Amino acid sequence: MATDIVSYRNVELHRKELIVLKDVNFSLQEGEFVYLIGKVGSGKSSLLKSMYAEIPVADGSAQVLGFDLKTIRHKDIPLLRRQIGIVFQDFQLLTDRSVYENLRFVLDATGWKEKDSIDRRIEEVLSEVGMLNKSYKMPHELSGGEQQRIVIARAMLNRPKLIIADEPTGNLDPVTGEQIVGRLHEISKNGTAVIMATHNLSFVEQFPGRVVRCERKHLIGD
Repeated sequence: MATDIVSYRNVELHRKELIVLKDVNFSLQEGEFVYLIGKVGSGKSSLLKSMYAEIPVADGSAQVLGFDLKTIRHKDIPLLRRQIGIVFQDFQLLTDRSVYENLRFVLDATGWKEKDSIDRRIEEVLSEVGMLNKSYKMPHELSGGEQQRIVIARAMLNRPKLIIADEPTGNLDPVTGEQIVGRLHEISKNGTAVIMATHNLSFVEQFPGRVVRCERKHLIGD
């Protein structure tokens, strides 16, 4: 039986004291792939940010990977985020460091010590996204699609149970976007849950998944 790694019950989220979402009831299981759709400003990013404690939960019950988001202590937020991989639309790679150094930075920051283990893990994730021969490149030397593959590799470094992807294809051409979503879909089949915000409904037909919609301050379809 699959386990809920995200469980929201009657959750309310605020931004600048305004209600963004209310009465949110949502669960996500291990290995599940969920599309989060809705208009710009409908609350998609706020919902995703609440899952890694970037935005506080104003009301209701919210559990992610065993952490209670209503009572989580500031010092425990890094422990939560260590179990989550985040894929951003604008990549957020460190522009003054090579691909290898970008990935090494994450492992250093999350407590990896042994160079052999670090090198081996970086090689593994780059191989999984087809970028093993690009480790020496600087971000500006890569195409948008290549940068997003590196971002996915970065998200996978600590073998997360959950990947949160906020419009990961927004800056990519359609073919490259399909490749990125296909890769995320494969990751979910290997047991990592993926929740992906998108405007592109054509992905749903190509890569089936559950669809939930942010609309009129509610989450619909779960």
